[in-house]
Amino acid sequence: MLVLLLHVVLLGLPSTRATEACLRACPAACTCSTAERSCSVRCDRAGLLRVPAEFPCEATSIDLDRNGLRILGERAFGTLPSLRRLSLRHNNLSFITPGAFKGLPRLAELRLAHNGELRYLHARTFVALGRLRRLDLAACRLFSVPERLLAELPALRELAAFDNLFRRVPGALRGLANLTHAHLERGRIEAVASSSLLGLRRLRSLSLQANRVRVVHAGAFGDCGALEHLLLNDNLLAELPADAFRGLRRLRTLNLGGNALGVVARAWFADLAELELLYLDRNSIAFVEEGAFQNLSGLLALHLNSNRLAVLSWAAFQPGFFLGRLFLFRNPWRCDCHLEWLRDWIEGSGRVADVPCASPGSVAGLDLSQVAFERSPDGLCVDPEELNLTTSSPGSSPGPVATTVSRFSSLLSKLLAPRVPVEETANVTGGLANASLFDSLPSCGVAGPGHRTVLLFISRPLLSVAHYVVFGLQRD
Repeated sequence: MLVLLLHVVLLGLPSTRATEACLRACPAACTCSTAERSCSVRCDRAGLLRVPAEFPCEATSIDLDRNGLRILGERAFGTLPSLRRLSLRHNNLSFITPGAFKGLPRLAELRLAHNGELRYLHARTFVALGRLRRLDLAACRLFSVPERLLAELPALRELAAFDNLFRRVPGALRGLANLTHAHLERGRIEAVASSSLLGLRRLRSLSLQANRVRVVHAGAFGDCGALEHLLLNDNLLAELPADAFRGLRRLRTLNLGGNALGVVARAWFADLAELELLYLDRNSIAFVEEGAFQNLSGLLALHLNSNRLAVLSWAAFQPGFFLGRLFLFRNPWRCDCHLEWLRDWIEGSGRVADVPCASPGSVAGLDLSQVAFERSPDGLCVDPEELNLTTSSPGSSPGPVATTVSRFSSLLSKLLAPRVPVEETANVTGGLANASLFDSLPSCGVAGPGHRTVLLFISRPLLSVAHYVVFGLQRD
């Protein structure tokens, strides 16, 4: 027992010594902590204008976020053989000396995001970072990236370079055989060329959303056979080449929303048998080619909302069988017999909702699920518009014309009916109402017989005019 206890104590000595060393060498403006044999140094929001002269040799993580650092000199951090994570976000870095990160042989994650004055990086900036796996260059207002900048990073897996000023996909990405994630959104990229992504055979996620992409060249993603998520939404694409996505057999998410596409071509999705999410929303799509979605049997959701679709053919899905959810709202749907299949599918699957009809006028404003399609004697579908011309729906309320006719008839009957003596009106329930009706008429007819003659003389032309008006309203 004594031997076992001694063994435990001896094993704990190195850990204790490492903890003491971490705390003892902690820079004055920073706080240091240890956990699970790691030494973390936090210098964020410390008001630093330069990098501290010394860090604990055992440091595994250093956080220098939100300070006033402007320049990183050569070997800015000395030699830190255990350092794996270094964060310099939200500083005022304007220049990084080539070799600034020498002495950090095990660095795996480097964060330089939100240094808006950086704008330019030397090709040798990341020399000696052969184990770096994640690099964050977001929001540095970089105009370009030197071709050889990332060549020193053979182990790089993830690159975050969004919110920059690139006008094209950085050529430095080419040949990064181990890169799996590239975030290039919210920039000024105008095209994806056929050579932009060469050699990225392990790339699994590519985000190019919210740029200015107008052109995607044929075969641009030809080397990206492992790609699973491709985001091209909120760009300026008006058309795509037929083989734009050829070879992307593992693609699971494709987002083309928020562009200017007018047609969905059958050839686009021919190779995308594994696709699960397809976004085509917020475009100007008015036509979907027959068989466009025929290979997408594993699709979980198809977004076609906010387009210009008036009709969608069942042939767009054949011969496949789509089982996912379909989003079709904010389209000018014409709910005639061409959409009867969709109405039946809504009833049967419950995976479609909110398909408001814009036409024909007889069903405008209704949801497609509420539209009734009748059959002719030959068994053919009859459009709702045709039904309204020949039949009226049961229980419908009278139209404006019928209401006007009834009011004219009521008024005439009251004008021509014999007047009730004043003393009898007290026994009639509607006496006050009738009196108010005639208050606006001349008071003739309430006096002697001579006045009754005048009333009849005036009533005959009035009766003719009223009959003419009523007859005309009935014809309309």
